[in-house]
Amino acid sequence: MEMRVSMLALPDNSFEDRSSVALLIDDSAAMQKLLSLRLRNDGLDVISAMSGEEGVRAAQEHLPSVILLDLGMPGMDGFEVLRTLKDNEATLHIPVIMLSGVHNSHDKVTAFDLGAVDFITKPFDVTELRVRVRSALRVSYLMQMLSQRAQIDGLTGLYNRAHFDHRWAEEVAAVHRHKRPLTIAMLDLDHFKSVNDTFGHPAGDAVIQGLARIIRRECRQTDVACRYGGEEVVLIMPETVPADAAAVCERIRIALADVVWPKHPERSVTCSIGVVGTEGTATAEPLAWLELADKNLYRAKREGRNRAVTSALENGIKLAQVG
Repeated sequence: MEMRVSMLALPDNSFEDRSSVALLIDDSAAMQKLLSLRLRNDGLDVISAMSGEEGVRAAQEHLPSVILLDLGMPGMDGFEVLRTLKDNEATLHIPVIMLSGVHNSHDKVTAFDLGAVDFITKPFDVTELRVRVRSALRVSYLMQMLSQRAQIDGLTGLYNRAHFDHRWAEEVAAVHRHKRPLTIAMLDLDHFKSVNDTFGHPAGDAVIQGLARIIRRECRQTDVACRYGGEEVVLIMPETVPADAAAVCERIRIALADVVWPKHPERSVTCSIGVVGTEGTATAEPLAWLELADKNLYRAKREGRNRAVTSALENGIKLAQVG
């Protein structure tokens, strides 16, 4: 007798906690020592840079949670550092608190115009500084959370199409540069319209959510699952050759077919999958990969559904069938 499993509700999204890192950019050893001690007492990891140039490099390498930046440094001063940070997409959104030994309204205005979140004049009250750092971290966290939420599909908790488009272009570019493995899989629910028509749209939504839950359970940490549209999901599998990706997809396919759905226990749901990947030699552009994966998906549909069709992308758009 075939064993089938019941589908539980899709859990809420959760974001991993990240330890906060503070970058101190100040040419004063005494100020570095004072601030490092105080901030570490607040549970922050502290990175020190003694010049503007060193600070920019540290910011780009470590991507800290907050930057405390001295204005009056020799060579590359605080304003120049701030401009450089805000001109770089990687460091653009890191909150920067300016520190200055001179009380000057023009400097404050300039700092805020350049993107600083706060401006503190030395000598300062250390307790007040700690509070301002915590406030900057809180705002930064909320902005980061909103940014992440904007990339999440509300129904499934998977990444959305906008995130997919950006991430997929990056992954294909990395294959071109580094000749590393990459595979993409397109999954589409079989006869999904009949589920909506027969049992209602809430039942259809539950099926899509169930597929998403299975995908999150069966995929590896490095896999990126995105809702592509409607009942279609796309898996980006970095550092994965086609045969290994096909094995992951097979686990998802079997798990979905075994689900007993509360609103229609007599009606199982299956999916068809199109898989295209390379061991590192492909030169095709992102759209060409998607077109080939889509062709494999519809071949799976034509051959009876509830199956995967996998191809290896060798050079250009030349394909070698796998399995």
